[in-house]
Amino acid sequence: MIVLLAFFVVIYLIIVSYVYFNQIGMIFQNTALPKEYQFEYQSKFEELNIKSFDGVNLHGLLFKAEHSKGLVFYLHGNAGTLETWGSISKIYTSLGYDIFILDYRSFGKSEGKIENEDQLNKDVAAVYKVMKQRYSEDKIIITGYSIGSGLATILASENKPKDLILQSPYFSFTELSSSRVPFFPDFMKKFHLETFRYLPKVKAPVYIFHGTDDQLIPFDNSVRLKNLLKSKANFYPLKNQGHVGVNENDDFQNQLKIIL
Repeated sequence: MIVLLAFFVVIYLIIVSYVYFNQIGMIFQNTALPKEYQFEYQSKFEELNIKSFDGVNLHGLLFKAEHSKGLVFYLHGNAGTLETWGSISKIYTSLGYDIFILDYRSFGKSEGKIENEDQLNKDVAAVYKVMKQRYSEDKIIITGYSIGSGLATILASENKPKDLILQSPYFSFTELSSSRVPFFPDFMKKFHLETFRYLPKVKAPVYIFHGTDDQLIPFDNSVRLKNLLKSKANFYPLKNQGHVGVNENDDFQNQLKIIL
């Protein structure tokens, strides 16, 4: 009996160790692009290279509207790069807003390697600070999709943007990840991104969009965030919408037109 118990303990420790050392790769599905890669988009855009807090070069694209009313500061999901994410730009520029989309460390042309949550938040804050030199903050709308929703909420809680838009957000990434790997201890996780702790601190209007058929981040996450904010929340369920494709959803675009 003791030998059998010891065997299972060893197996558990091996699995936990594997998850611990590989958790970043499990969360962030990064793809690098060559420095000479040429983006092909019909919209007018500018490539920006911004130094982060530790000197690492972060890359983003700034798409420009014909007559700009402000900026959408966009934090994308955990997969894909500006090679694909740039395609959403026309949705925003057609409504009169410039949109800046950042590739996280090790994504696209951005340098460095993701190590932990604090590092990512510092990266986002450093880039946002630079964009505030170009745009008045009362004309900046912070937007986050999926993994980016937690980063966007933290950023908005520490600044004074015009609005905060969350697409398919999670209540707590600690909790969400536990549904995937319930055996992995919370204290060993490098990313907690507890949206519920920071959202009440956001003074700007908050707009939450979530697909009712989202299988990756269950719809209930946004319901709980809405209940947390009570009457302050602007909540928009997207019927029959899954996790991917919120920007292309007609109901989302119709409501976005009103917001912008």
